[in-house]
Amino acid sequence: MSTTRKIAHNTIVQIVGKIISTALGLTALGMMTRYLGTEQFGWYITTISFLGFIGILIDFGLIPVTAQMMSEPAHDKKELFKNLISFRFFTALFFLALTPAVAFLFPYPLAVKQAICFTTVAFLSVAMNQVFLGFYQTKLKMHIQVIGENVGRIILVAGLWLLMARGASFLLLMTIVVLNSVAYTAVLWISAKKNTPVGFGFNWKIWQAIMIKMWPIAISIIFNVIYLKGDIIILSLFKTQTEVGIYGAAYRVIDILAQTAMMLMGVMLPLLAYAWSRQLKPEFKKYYQQAFDAMMLLALPIMVGTIILANKIMYIVGGEDFVDSSRPLQILAIAVFGVYLGAVFGHAAVAINKQKQTMWIYISNAIITLIGYLIFIPKFGMYGAAWMTVFSELYAGLLLWATIKHYSKEKLQLKTFAKIILASVVMGIVLLLLINLNVFILVILGMLIYGATIILTKGISRETIKEIIATKKV
Repeated sequence: MSTTRKIAHNTIVQIVGKIISTALGLTALGMMTRYLGTEQFGWYITTISFLGFIGILIDFGLIPVTAQMMSEPAHDKKELFKNLISFRFFTALFFLALTPAVAFLFPYPLAVKQAICFTTVAFLSVAMNQVFLGFYQTKLKMHIQVIGENVGRIILVAGLWLLMARGASFLLLMTIVVLNSVAYTAVLWISAKKNTPVGFGFNWKIWQAIMIKMWPIAISIIFNVIYLKGDIIILSLFKTQTEVGIYGAAYRVIDILAQTAMMLMGVMLPLLAYAWSRQLKPEFKKYYQQAFDAMMLLALPIMVGTIILANKIMYIVGGEDFVDSSRPLQILAIAVFGVYLGAVFGHAAVAINKQKQTMWIYISNAIITLIGYLIFIPKFGMYGAAWMTVFSELYAGLLLWATIKHYSKEKLQLKTFAKIILASVVMGIVLLLLINLNVFILVILGMLIYGATIILTKGISRETIKEIIATKKV
């Protein structure tokens, strides 16, 4: 099977799975917003954001590190994988064990502090997922991640429905959030055992290699977390839990939309790392261009569609109480473009071993954005948070692009990108003209218009389409 076809099939499976998981995620979000109301949903957002802040802080970049190291010839793959599992488990366990004590230092409602205590288990599961996702990226078997995610989401939706039918409390609902993450991890763990031995390994030389590979990414992520999660944390300190809930509902929609960026680049990273580490410049250039084009194919229509349909989306997601979330959602939709840019060039930096050279971007971004949060959030609330988030994502994405261009000496072709812009504009005009239609009809119509325009303008070549849908191996 050709690499293009293999990538495409992997991506198509993920996209189909992501559509299902997104629908389930939005269903769960809609159930929680309606059941909890703006204030208690603010508790949920504060809990998840606080733990998410800690989770990203101890991320250490182990997804790209795992994918990169498993693609290189330096270590025995089975032994390496066991040591990656051990490293992730024990470092995550240590830092997450400290989280409940830290939470009680914050001026949050008691229910939020209690939720943070036991929801920590969910984030230990999320931390373990990093190694498994890196492993499946290397094997181009990301359909297993899709299965795991959907199993977790099904448990989440079913569990919420059962508990809500019985009038469950906020804290009881949070137990289902924990089960969602644990089930997701269980699927990844069990599936990995079919491909390679899964257990703990303690080879100090491999741990040293992991830390050497990891530390530039880890430092970047420590600063990265300030502008990724700092907005909600600071908003929760200066504004009411109701405003946190309204902003958080919009942010959760954006989170769901942005996940596709990491999913797609997860498929491309092992290929980029393989080509670069073996000095296969033509192959690297091909994959680099494919990654950029594929990400832009998704980023622009998502941004345009979300801006236009924000009011209808938030009404479906949260009902009348969360219609005010549509304005921050429109602002945050611009940040999605920056997220996708950052995903392309951030993963490319890992592939070409230039993590150290990009650290200044994350550090400067964190400092500037934190200052912006502290100035604009107290004054403008969620709108100040949203616009600073847009700034931080675009700042990172554009500077990462310039850095990768400098070190790789590869110049991206923008012909396809221009066609993507045209197709997104055409789609946007049609959506605006038919804005009074049902939101689901508009989404389907927008996808059809965008897809047709891309094909007619040859944004995707006929040869590529034929290769993707071919039934015979090439």
